[in-house]
Amino acid sequence: MASIKQLIKDYLDYLEIEKNRSPKTRENYERYLRSFIDHQKIKDNKDLTLDKINNFRMAIAREKNLKKITQAYYVIAIRNFLKYLIKKDYHAVAPDKVELPKIPQRQIEIIDVADLERLLAAPSGSELRGLRDKAILELLFSTGLRLSELCGLNRYLNFERGELTVRGKGEKLRLVFVSDTANKALKEYLDKRPDAHEHLFVSLTKNGKVIGKITPRSVQRLVSYYARKAGITERITPHGLRHLFATDLLMNGADLRSVQELLGHANVSTTQVYTHLTNKHLKEVHEAFHGKQRD
Repeated sequence: MASIKQLIKDYLDYLEIEKNRSPKTRENYERYLRSFIDHQKIKDNKDLTLDKINNFRMAIAREKNLKKITQAYYVIAIRNFLKYLIKKDYHAVAPDKVELPKIPQRQIEIIDVADLERLLAAPSGSELRGLRDKAILELLFSTGLRLSELCGLNRYLNFERGELTVRGKGEKLRLVFVSDTANKALKEYLDKRPDAHEHLFVSLTKNGKVIGKITPRSVQRLVSYYARKAGITERITPHGLRHLFATDLLMNGADLRSVQELLGHANVSTTQVYTHLTNKHLKEVHEAFHGKQRD
């Protein structure tokens, strides 16, 4: 009988090698599963009882600072681990007996068009830093790229065609499209680059010297900086620009399935979180047709 720690290691190897999950996903799953087995003192797969799973769920539900969505991640990790064990012919609780917690629908807040335009126009000047930052903001809004996808782009991609193939979550490839405005900003930025560094976006010293690939944290800071510079009081993040990309498409008539493909969502239900922002016409319909017989 294999120890639970060995089974978890085998499962994590399976995620990374067979399922092409990222090292970050592996790290998260390991944290969730080890927290579970340590809390319930599980030694092998025979200890994986429904009672112990429910006891653990009760424990994390009582933690004041643990959000419902985070609790769900623990449960998802446990369920997927059980599926793996059954697939490998180990004795385990049936995964469908472990119900997922109900999570309130996420509400997404976005800035208005005027604020967006001020944000995109905030980087100025002809220095390399300003040109880089403008290209980053324009590309985020034009493509809806995830932060990790943006930071991993190669500078030698053919931007002239107005489209890029990016490698997203689970190593899945998808096509994204670059607007004329973003393309112009990229060209001006790349024409100013004095180096041969392979990454599209690079970190710079105070004197403008290239020192390597830009970090996600640097992009988060620059987006926040230009939001403040544009006089925007709401918190803006790179992921917020991804939200703006999606809602802009939907509010202008794009269908949900197409937006799902452009965002790289595995499931359309993930994309549906945006639809409450796109039903702006419903109030007009209600006002025009509801209760007219009572007038």
